[in-house]
Amino acid sequence: MKNHKHDNLIIRTIRWFYPPFRKFIPPETFRYAATGGFNTTLDIFLYFVFYNFILDKQIVNLGFIAISPYIAAFIFVFPITFSTGFLLSKYVTFLDSPLRGKTQLTRYGLSVVGSLLLNYICLKVFVEYFYIWPTVSKILTTVVVIIYSYVIQRHFTFKTGGKQKKVSNP
Repeated sequence: MKNHKHDNLIIRTIRWFYPPFRKFIPPETFRYAATGGFNTTLDIFLYFVFYNFILDKQIVNLGFIAISPYIAAFIFVFPITFSTGFLLSKYVTFLDSPLRGKTQLTRYGLSVVGSLLLNYICLKVFVEYFYIWPTVSKILTTVVVIIYSYVIQRHFTFKTGGKQKKVSNP
């Protein structure tokens, strides 16, 4: 993987941070943690901004349906982090996937349906039944979704499956 065709600034930066973790984490998992961490931070930051400032914690009334501000914030942020998540997964994390981009995007879309359901259910339960603040609920929900996402992306969306190769650079 030394001279991989997708060797870009993001990969070089991740590679620079990898050596202390080499004995504990395979390169693909480390790249997933790094890119996923960035995308998750972006997601939570955007959610906070949309919920608190853009929507101002107000119900979004579309005339035919009223959407709670915490669900509306999730809906508005989703297309942004869907796009960044796919691009980071394709071009940084799962570099060894033999699948074509169109297949990956289709599978990514399908895997995200599960993430959407988990997000919706967890947000509803945490906010409406456990009375946890929406931003904290979003963070808790994200932990559940991250575990689901890694498993589904590795074994279905980008199908690198099997054992990860021990490589010195991510």
